[in-house]
Amino acid sequence: MFKSCLILFAFFSITLSALAQDNDEKLAVQFYNEGQYEKAIPLFEKLYQKTPGVYYYNYLINSYIEGKYFNEAEKFVKKLMRQDKSNLKLKVELGYVYARNNEIENARKEYEDALKNVENDRTKITELANAFLVRNENDYAVKTYQKGKLLLKGTYTFGMELAGIFEKQLKYEDMIREYLDLLEFDATNYLPIVQGILQSSLANDPEEKKNQALKNELLRRIQANPGQTFYSEMLLWHSIQRKDFEMAFLQAKAIDKRLKQNGQEVFKLGELALSNEDYDIAVQCFEYMILKGDANYFYMDSRRNLLQAEYARVLNNNSHDIKQLEALEAKYNEIIKEYGKNNYTLPLIKDLANLQAFYLDKSQQAVALLNELIKMQGLRQEVIAECKLLLADILLMTGDVWEATLLYSQIEKAFKNAPIASEAKFKNAKLSYYINEFEWAKAQLDVLKASTSKLIANDALELSLLISDNVDYDSSYVPLSMYARADMLLFQNKTADALLVLDSLLKEFPGHLIIDDVLYREANVYLKLNDVAKADSLFKIINEKYSFSVIADDALFKRAWLQEKVFKNRDEAMKLYQEVLQNYPASTLTVEARKKYRQLRGDVIN
Repeated sequence: MFKSCLILFAFFSITLSALAQDNDEKLAVQFYNEGQYEKAIPLFEKLYQKTPGVYYYNYLINSYIEGKYFNEAEKFVKKLMRQDKSNLKLKVELGYVYARNNEIENARKEYEDALKNVENDRTKITELANAFLVRNENDYAVKTYQKGKLLLKGTYTFGMELAGIFEKQLKYEDMIREYLDLLEFDATNYLPIVQGILQSSLANDPEEKKNQALKNELLRRIQANPGQTFYSEMLLWHSIQRKDFEMAFLQAKAIDKRLKQNGQEVFKLGELALSNEDYDIAVQCFEYMILKGDANYFYMDSRRNLLQAEYARVLNNNSHDIKQLEALEAKYNEIIKEYGKNNYTLPLIKDLANLQAFYLDKSQQAVALLNELIKMQGLRQEVIAECKLLLADILLMTGDVWEATLLYSQIEKAFKNAPIASEAKFKNAKLSYYINEFEWAKAQLDVLKASTSKLIANDALELSLLISDNVDYDSSYVPLSMYARADMLLFQNKTADALLVLDSLLKEFPGHLIIDDVLYREANVYLKLNDVAKADSLFKIINEKYSFSVIADDALFKRAWLQEKVFKNRDEAMKLYQEVLQNYPASTLTVEARKKYRQLRGDVIN
């Protein structure tokens, strides 16, 4: 019984002691947070004496320093140093106490002494450097790592650690040199690691200082060490990140020739340039591959891709040269004749039909070509549906509305719930819109607003709103009919005629609700024609006169984008992105606008 009482008494004593310590800690932390260091110190001294450790040490030493009890701080650290003479981190702490008390020479002496006595041990070197970093003595942390590199005699470079410090200090050239030295140390293992770190770092570089430092240092090292291919690989990677495909092509070609490869990297770069609409570089990449000869693995794909790149380049030049178009047509016919009409050449045949119908006034030939494809044996049904979709577009363009709508309906019926069915349904609804059957078009568009394809759903919503918002109180469709007519002309690539109709709308119905849409459509046409000044002026009119419009946020965002990317006016771009956030907080563009604003401001974005 007596023994049980003793155990119970001991249990309660321990519990009460723990509760008391817990209360002391809460009170001490509260005093510390309130800046009442004179009240926090005795509590933390008591707590540290009872439970020595990093947690209470940090609170106590910082309370001494922030409360300007420098003598007490010095005595406290020196006492710990006597107990652990080999702990160089305590020398850093003592130096920090001196530094905060403006005893600069004493602080420097302690720091230098710690640095002098660091051992040939990676863990201890790192611990000392971290002690300097905690006290914001970054230069001494750098010296520690640099000495550690010498002590370890090439077994470890501390390159990652040094580069991280240099980045914090905005010493980007030093940062880049450390990362590239790591490649020289072990390119095989460090190349993907360095690329991963730099990908994040270089993305947050509004003034382009880091990117320029990397490019300059890589070019210098490539010139000094032409045999080290990892520098060329790094510059190729960086150029691709920056979408500088011209520089990337030079590096990919140099690596390919130096290592006598099969051109795979050049081919991949060509595909990337093509998808990013850099058609000139895509053409150069595929031409380079073709020169390797027909025995090369990528020869046939390079010929096909070259033709598609040339096709895209010609069609994206809005001032089409008929001779260029005819030369392109001849190349298509040549390669199709050489390889036959099959699944492999199918993309080329579709491109040729599109070229003939919409640009060469050869719609009959295009229709015949697609009809031949549709009747071919061995083609997948989905492929046949794609051909029918293009055929319907061509028939609509030539005015054969009935046949076009039949084809759209066939595809929709045959491929229920498939993405191509939604696309066919949307095109059918748009056909009704073109021919002024607005109520029927809207009914179909309202169904498509629930489409699983986000793109189709958004387009359907946009067109449905256009129709519903622009029907006059007396059910007059005249302005909307003119607008639909302009859209039809744009679909037919009759840009000049479309602009004439839109200009007529502005003059005849200056106060109509559709005017904001007219201005927006014209702005986008001029943007496509690369008349960016005219496009920007029209977007500006929308923002000034139609700020209530559902497209006002889009117009404002495009103005901001033009200022950022085309006019290179960073301050104006920031101002406009901020206006998107302030004036249209519910817009779907706010996330992207906030991101761009922060990037231009120089924020680090995770």
